[in-house]
Amino acid sequence: MAKPFFTPENEKTAKTLVWIVSIAIPLIVTLLILVPQTGRLGNFDVSYLPALNATLNSLTALCLIFAFVAIRGKNISVHKFFMLSAFVFSAIFLVSYLLYHFQSQPTRYGDVDHDGVVDAFEKAEAGIWRLVYFLILVFHIVLAAVILPFILMTFYFGLSNQIHKHKKIVRFTFPVWLFVAISGVIVYFMIRPYYL
Repeated sequence: MAKPFFTPENEKTAKTLVWIVSIAIPLIVTLLILVPQTGRLGNFDVSYLPALNATLNSLTALCLIFAFVAIRGKNISVHKFFMLSAFVFSAIFLVSYLLYHFQSQPTRYGDVDHDGVVDAFEKAEAGIWRLVYFLILVFHIVLAAVILPFILMTFYFGLSNQIHKHKKIVRFTFPVWLFVAISGVIVYFMIRPYYL
């Protein structure tokens, strides 16, 4: 019978897997954004995915908040349920996000005429909100990449019953993951008027 993976003895293997995944995912995302693969799936319509992604981010944020409330009330089973739900919603988000960027044209904030270029008039029309959008977006993207290994290790420590390590790392993981989820929704609502 195989030994369970989520044991303290497997920490070195878990850390190796965490780093491989944590490096591979941002590289794939960067590649898809810098070298758009538009239309590789034929006429497959992905126009609904940004709204789905915002919904998934909202659900992730709600699950994180409910999990926090549950653990404060020492309800470990409810905490685990909401944390696993947050993880699943985030994983589905990642697949949906990658699919969208694999298939669609990039959307630019302020591009009212959808020509792929934000000219001087469009920049002026967007005003200070363009800067606000990019500030939120940059923090969202950077923190999403930074938090990934911490999320994975937080789960590993929790599932392997290394509660002391879990509590220590979650102090950083929870607020950053929550910010990433909420800022993803804000970014969506800010750029939504510019989707085709």
